Formats: sequence, structure tokens, C-alpha cells
Amino acid sequence: MAKDKAAASAGNFVQELAQTGRYKRSQGRTARQATMLAIWALVGVAGWQLFDVLRNQGQERWLQVGLPALVVIAGFWIAYRVINWPVFADFLIAVEAEMNKVTWPTRAELIRASAVVILFVFALAAVLFAYDVFWQYVLKHWIAFLRYAFS
Repeated sequence: MAKDKAAASAGNFVQELAQTGRYKRSQGRTARQATMLAIWALVGVAGWQLFDVLRNQGQERWLQVGLPALVVIAGFWIAYRVINWPVFADFLIAVEAEMNKVTWPTRAELIRASAVVILFVFALAAVLFAYDVFWQYVLKHWIAFLRYAFS
């Protein structure tokens, strides 16, 4: 039963790649746009890296430019379709709805909370440093004592 659902879901995704319409276009816009831009950035970096590898290998110019261009164009289209895939789009719409329910701190609260965290991290680092120095001293002298006692 689960295999049938997975196969149907994969089939639906392949069909979704061939469509041009947008799913619930006015809902979850911020989350969907941010997700698409992030995927586009990753695809752009992948295309640039592919171009760089092909250029360093001394491939022909049409291959150096053509293959990365195809990867970027296909990646941009897939990213556009993924954010309009009903299953994923509904997830992003729900994410944005939940993010709108979050009570964000004011600037003053954020500065105070950040200061507390930073001070706590430094205090904990100082305590761990003190423990480290103490145990180094104790163990160094203990080992020296054992060497002296058993030699």
C-alpha cells in the first residue's frame, strides 16, 4: 500500500513538472518566494561550479557554456515547479501561517537576551578553562609523584 502511494506521488510529481499553472498563487507567498530563491541560488552555484570544472578540464567552449546553462535552466524550472507542487506548496503555506503566529521580540528584548546568552557563554568558557587548568596541574603533579614513588 505504501509503495503504491509512493509510486503515485512520484508520478504526480513528474506530471507536475510538465504543467505551467501556479497552485494557490496568493497563499504563502513569502515562504514560497524565499524557498525558490534559495533553490535558485543553489542551482546557480552548481552551474557555476560545473562551468569551472569544464573550463579547467579544457573542454570545448560550447560544452563549457552549454551544459551549465542547461543545468541552470532545468534547475530553475524544477524549483519553480516544486514550489507549486500541491504537497510542498501546502507545506510552505502552513509554514508561513505558523510563522505569522510567532510573537517576535522587540529590538530591546533581542539585545538583552543576546547579551545574556553571550555573557553566559563566556562565563561557561571561563569555568571550563579553570577546570582544565586545575586538572592539568593535579594530574601533572600526581603523575610526577607516581614516577618518583615507583622508580
